[in-house]
Amino acid sequence: MSDASELKPALSISGASCQGCAKKIRNALEPLTGSTELVGVDIEAQMVALPDGVDLAEAARLVTEAGYPAEPVATSEPASCCASKKASSCSSQSDNTGAPAKSAKEHAQAYEAADDDQVVLSVSGATCASCVASIEKALLSVPGVTHAHMNLADNTATANGTGEPDALIKAVESAGYGASVIEDADAADDRRQAEDKKQYKVLLVKMAISLGLGLVLMVWGMGFDTMMVTEANQLTWINFGILTLGVMIATGGHFFTGAWKAFKHHNANMDTLIALGTGTAWLYSMVVSSVPELLPEMARHVYFEASAMIIGLINLGQALELRAKGKTSEAVRRLLDLRAKTARVIRNGEEQDLPVEQVRKGDHIRVRPGEKLPVDGVIVEGSTRIDESMLTGEPMPVSKAKDDEVSAGTLNTHGSIIYEATRVGSETALAQIIKLVKKAQGSKPAIGRLADRISSVFVPTVMLVAIAAALVWYNVGPEPAVVHMMIAATTVLIIACPCALGLATPMSVMVGVGKAAEYGALIRQGDALQTAGKIDLVILDKTGTITEGHPAVTRMTAVDNNETTLLALAAGLERHSEHPLAEAILNRANEDGVEPETVTDFEALNGMGVQGQFDGQTVRLGNRRWLEAEGIDVTNLDSAANTITEEAGTPLFLALGAKVLGVIGVADAIKPDSEAAIRRLHDAGIKVMMVTGDVDATAKAIAAKTGIDNYRAEVLPENKAEVVSEMRGKGYTVAMVGDGINDAPALAAADVGFAIGTGTDVAIESAAITLMRGSLHGVPDAIEISRATVTNIKQNLFGAFVYNTMGIPVAAGLLYPVWGILMSPILAGAAMSLSSVTVVSNANRLRLFKSSHTPARQEERN
Repeated sequence: MSDASELKPALSISGASCQGCAKKIRNALEPLTGSTELVGVDIEAQMVALPDGVDLAEAARLVTEAGYPAEPVATSEPASCCASKKASSCSSQSDNTGAPAKSAKEHAQAYEAADDDQVVLSVSGATCASCVASIEKALLSVPGVTHAHMNLADNTATANGTGEPDALIKAVESAGYGASVIEDADAADDRRQAEDKKQYKVLLVKMAISLGLGLVLMVWGMGFDTMMVTEANQLTWINFGILTLGVMIATGGHFFTGAWKAFKHHNANMDTLIALGTGTAWLYSMVVSSVPELLPEMARHVYFEASAMIIGLINLGQALELRAKGKTSEAVRRLLDLRAKTARVIRNGEEQDLPVEQVRKGDHIRVRPGEKLPVDGVIVEGSTRIDESMLTGEPMPVSKAKDDEVSAGTLNTHGSIIYEATRVGSETALAQIIKLVKKAQGSKPAIGRLADRISSVFVPTVMLVAIAAALVWYNVGPEPAVVHMMIAATTVLIIACPCALGLATPMSVMVGVGKAAEYGALIRQGDALQTAGKIDLVILDKTGTITEGHPAVTRMTAVDNNETTLLALAAGLERHSEHPLAEAILNRANEDGVEPETVTDFEALNGMGVQGQFDGQTVRLGNRRWLEAEGIDVTNLDSAANTITEEAGTPLFLALGAKVLGVIGVADAIKPDSEAAIRRLHDAGIKVMMVTGDVDATAKAIAAKTGIDNYRAEVLPENKAEVVSEMRGKGYTVAMVGDGINDAPALAAADVGFAIGTGTDVAIESAAITLMRGSLHGVPDAIEISRATVTNIKQNLFGAFVYNTMGIPVAAGLLYPVWGILMSPILAGAAMSLSSVTVVSNANRLRLFKSSHTPARQEERN
């Protein structure tokens, strides 16, 4: 039998929530494995890891019989498969059995199914953290579902796995909530936005009615009569009670129907607490009004105004919360606004304006100056300059001509072009960006699971506290004991609603992910958003990450100071070559407007350079060793050559006959802002390391120029992951930054992988975070946003926990023996609503976040 280090993901489970569950699963599988130590249980990922050779069907049966529905996973390959697969399909085991620890990104991706195995539902009736727990539990009970999460911020639930949509809907309905499958996410967003606006107005009307009645009752009782029932005003209070009931049904009926649904499905949620609290106050008041003789005279106080005002205050809080929640999705709405609504399509020689949904692959589309591009494609006619800042963050318009790729949502600023559609609908770069942002906004970081665990027992605990408080007041409280009992129980129920707890994490995640998208960082899951803030070592690939990714002429020195002649002769030679260095020289000649000289009898000499004939003499361009072997003295260019070498360039000496004419430095140029981005990482207390396959001299020069702390040179792509694992083993929280293709193994091995993209590469799956711009500034931007978001989440959770920790004892009457203070149910209702609004408002502060690089970027744009 294999040992623990060889465990591989084998079963997906549901219902396991603690180490006690893990122990039961290990014991159930012991007959198959021979030892509980050969079973790895990951509670968070809901996965069981087993050694090779175990009968998975039998293992699934045993675990299911133990009370945890299980089924074999699609693959049990080890995490090393990341070298040849998407990182999202890889996982490693993490457990207290001795299996390797997994990164936060791997932890999240262990159960992240492909989009084809994911069903997104629109959920109605969910109001608090307890609702979230109930819905997720219901979805996990559906056969085939490997992972499920509910986002209270936008009322959507996502189920991963092979669960049937109809079964998922029935499961949610069986838990007491409404559900429907979201087929068109964009249409669903528009519909939800319209419904939220309508609901906002409805809640304000309900608030006005219930608060109006409550205020009238207070004024009447305190100004014209008394809140105590007497023989003279008994009939009046009975009529007020009937009126209050009507208002409660009209403005707060949804609380009571929600509570009844939860009760029928053996659940308890926010609606339960509100219904019990307001219902108790009304029922007590109605008993006092109808049969006052049943109670002592000093206990004949009515609380109709409390029932009405509590419902009014909660409706007001929900309205304000709904309005604030709408602001959290502004980032996605701005992305949606980039979409063109129509396209000028050329079919059968005629131009016609069509809805963008009707554009097909292969269509030719004309775009005039000032118009947005409706789909992705390739230019077939014309040239222009296109503003791609909305996708890539690059401030300057980019020149585009025939055969260049263009992206949907970008703005044509100059000429008229015709291009062929290559990606339409959900395949466009913009659609992929929107999809990634929405997906990440609905994800749940590890810090949010604390609230989930608490919310699963929160409401029942609050109900027990309310009962306990009532019993204490009834048995040892001062007279009128019945009144005090009712007030304490009602106040506890009202003030303890777990709305703030359920909103604390998702609201911050939605805003944080949206803000990251504004800075060109696409975050794929919530765990990456959380882990990025803990990074203390960033490992950088060189080519295409720190450098431009293609060679360019960086320096020229001519013996006679005539650099034009030097470049013209070198270009005349190199236009016959296909070497990358030749392309760099030709590009420089083209940029400088230098016409290449005519060189004949071209010959490429491997490892030395190129040569040909010009004006009856041999012209050579190559390395120092070759020219010196030909008897050419180049010592007068030593200083210039050394400078090129120190700048990580390759010096190419040009000689005509026996005379050296100059030296040209060619290098993969360092990106203009790489040094500044690395400095920002240092300022944030993060070490920076470079891992490259390039030679040591080049790596050393680049490290010195950019301020990198340490480097590893001549490392093969497949060995970069070993460096990442080595640094993680030393205790670092490691981020790997690469191009997302050759660096896939290293990106997958890191705690957080950053893939450098270019807008059209937004679907890169080998990293947790994709940077749409080619700039390294995206890394410190994402880290700063991560830290701000996690801080915001902690503030929200702290506020929610402290609020309930302090509020419930005060509501129960803890301060009464010392200061004679017993909180009013009306004040409890206001406090409860205020807590939710405070959490949402605090999350929205993230919308004001500004990167430390913002001033520099603004200067670039100016």
